Amino acid sequence: MQKDAYTLILEAIDGGIYRPGDRLVESELADRFGVSRTPVREALQRLETQSMLARDGRSLIVASLDHNQLAELYVVRAELEALAARLAAKHASAEEVRVLRDMVAEDMTILNDPEALSRANRRFHKQIHLASHNRYLVQQLDLVHRSMALLATTSLAAEGRGETALAEHSAIVDAIGAGDEDGAQAALRAHISKAFETRLKLDAGGVRAPR
Repeated sequence: MQKDAYTLILEAIDGGIYRPGDRLVESELADRFGVSRTPVREALQRLETQSMLARDGRSLIVASLDHNQLAELYVVRAELEALAARLAAKHASAEEVRVLRDMVAEDMTILNDPEALSRANRRFHKQIHLASHNRYLVQQLDLVHRSMALLATTSLAAEGRGETALAEHSAIVDAIGAGDEDGAQAALRAHISKAFETRLKLDAGGVRAPR
């Protein structure tokens, strides 16, 4: 099925093709995605309504999050992700747990590539969302992760964070696999808290990122 202009632009933002502060031009987007300008215009209006885009004079740019928005986003993310882990510990099939374990093992091979690790991280968290077997929770987490695309850098760019994050992922999977609902919830919440702390240090210039 062919993707619509809204989905194409959203995926381009999520994939880092367009980053916070980048200007989006209707004609250029139409040419890039091979669609007419009308659906692009409608998509841009929709994304602006959703606060994914912001006005800069007469132009539309990819929005960015200020400190307060970042803090609010991480509060919501921590609670929803923790709930997903708790439900996954209750409902995940043996096959889903094996997929999560395999993801952690495979991600160990890309520790020195923050961008690839960031993409793998999104896949890992999405798999936990799906393993919760709660469609309404998955929908809300999709919205949260859409907003995460407005962050200019990944916390996984911090030196040593990738290895630590994967150890945290492993602990989360262990708890889910053991059916430990409290443990999975606590491990996921702690993981998000650490990611937020790392991001704050990055933004403050207190953590070195690899070249």
